Amino acid sequence: MCQDMMRAEVWLQDSLDDQVGIEALARRMGYSSSQIRRRFRHCFGLSPGAYRDRLRLEKAARLLIHTPMDVNRIAGACGYRNHSAFSRAFQRRFGRTPRQYRRCLRLNLARRRKAATPFAYQVRELPRRKTVLTRLYRPARPLEDLRDWQRHAQGAEVLPASLAAAPPIAIYHDQPLEGALPRLDLGVELDIAAAGLALPPNFRTQELPAQAYACVPLTHPGQLDEAMLFMSGRAVSGDGEPLSGEAPQLLQQAETLELRIPLL
Repeated sequence: MCQDMMRAEVWLQDSLDDQVGIEALARRMGYSSSQIRRRFRHCFGLSPGAYRDRLRLEKAARLLIHTPMDVNRIAGACGYRNHSAFSRAFQRRFGRTPRQYRRCLRLNLARRRKAATPFAYQVRELPRRKTVLTRLYRPARPLEDLRDWQRHAQGAEVLPASLAAAPPIAIYHDQPLEGALPRLDLGVELDIAAAGLALPPNFRTQELPAQAYACVPLTHPGQLDEAMLFMSGRAVSGDGEPLSGEAPQLLQQAETLELRIPLL
């Protein structure tokens, strides 16, 4: 993956609710608009604008499924200023209106929850945290042990030695929505005061905000889908806290593996 286009893709993800055009991305990356479109399409198979539109609609789908937000508010949160344009784009992408999609997917989750494996969890308010991450697209190998994350991440061997003892973290951007663009961030979690790190080009720092999470202990990463199904089903059935639709995090601390699902 082209490192500069990875940075471009992350920028598109982080600006879904913004109206800035691709020209702003081109200036940020030091390319012309035509160059950024050509290079981005070569890496991802879509133009930057089409890719961001798809990310917006997938974010909207997560919010429709997992939150009680009304459709107008969801449209605005996903960068749409016109409700009709949002509804048309959503129906083209998913084959249903936003309200039909919400009703169908929430009913399906509630039904599937009845057969899901139950998981214990706690709701905790977590403080701001800093992470050092790299992004993987369509990972070739399943993540069987988070402590072995460096084997999956190009350039991890030249990270600063001070990060060696930091707890590994994975952020799953294709959860909790089946069929989303498969993106996985891998790296480590740091104290918020950490600064001045010299990182390889394909790594970045990212701050995680203070937020409430449903914290689910797991025995191995393969339980992620089961745990997400159980927690999502609880939420849409009214038996648990509504999820925010944001990407869940998997954190390894010593022998403890914990799934952290952001809540509203």
